[in-house]
Amino acid sequence: MPSSFAEARVDLGAISENVAALARRARGAAVMGVVKADGYGHGMLPATRAMLAGGATWLGTAFIEEALELRGAGITCPVVAWILPPHAPLAAAVAADIDLGVSAPPLIDDIAAAARETGRPARVHLKADTGLNRGGLTTEQWPETVAAAARAEAEGLIRVTGLFSHFACADEPGHPSIAAQTSAFHEALEIAAKAGLAPEVRHLANSAATLTLPESHFDLVRPGIASYGLSPIPGLAGTGLRPAMTLRTSVALVKRVPGGSGVSYGHRYTTDAPTNLALIPLGYGDGIPRAATNTGPVFVAGKRRTVSGTVCMDQFMVDIGDDASTAKAAGDGPEAVLFGPGDYGEPTAQDWADVLGTIPYEIVTRISARVPRVYDGAD
Repeated sequence: MPSSFAEARVDLGAISENVAALARRARGAAVMGVVKADGYGHGMLPATRAMLAGGATWLGTAFIEEALELRGAGITCPVVAWILPPHAPLAAAVAADIDLGVSAPPLIDDIAAAARETGRPARVHLKADTGLNRGGLTTEQWPETVAAAARAEAEGLIRVTGLFSHFACADEPGHPSIAAQTSAFHEALEIAAKAGLAPEVRHLANSAATLTLPESHFDLVRPGIASYGLSPIPGLAGTGLRPAMTLRTSVALVKRVPGGSGVSYGHRYTTDAPTNLALIPLGYGDGIPRAATNTGPVFVAGKRRTVSGTVCMDQFMVDIGDDASTAKAAGDGPEAVLFGPGDYGEPTAQDWADVLGTIPYEIVTRISARVPRVYDGAD
């Protein structure tokens, strides 16, 4: 049941503008809008349409099921699904003209079988593991898999439409792994070319590389978090990006308590003096990290505050001192903004990431479906 108090308001115009800014950075390379994980928590289909409006010509998902949802919504541009666990619906993907990422040699045969079943060639992107040591074909696996793909292509069963890899440390400019991975990717491309593969696109650049490594752009860039207006490199200036999501709610109640009052489970916060406590009707059931206890920043009653006491499943408290009467009215009670673009002094997702020792990706993607998404700029 969605909360009647809260909303995650998404500025679709900001997403379109972010993609357009990233396209300018790409300097001729095509842009893939990455919309996995429900569009990084922003809503996959609205985010997709905003990205296409901003100039994206490809889309990226983690799983086939996400890509099939895009096809079901009438999205016809190329879509890549790059994680193919056992029993993935390969035939459905081939039938829907979804590009499939290959990170293990047996997948070539599995995808070829799906192509025979559907009666049409499969579109395939071969992923080279150039040093991330996550998904991808190892240096030892790459030549044999490229050769198998070339044979399947000659049989008309697959079409190798892409060759790609993924950086490990592009968000750390100057890290030695960046040059090493770029060199390894060039070597992988040479092996593929010698085997006769001529893909539509070669792609390596994630958000950080799109912003800082023009030599990694090749034919296509894959900005993920940057499309939603959050920088993959904290403090990087001149990105032209605007955060698209604002998480806000109405204060459920304000209560006066004496000094020395323990607050919330475990009394991990104690008031110093008589004060007002604001109850914020969001909790870890909505995606607010319990680790934000006594650390999470919140904008209430015209000022930045800090979560006071333990974050509960559905609520947390904020000590607002004597400012309750000055709170801006919004809905049924004063407004609390957990994060937004920062235009009015409210915290940003990066601020939350900083105090929690994580990244803004986690902050926005963990906001649960219980919080309604409200869209500015939607048709």
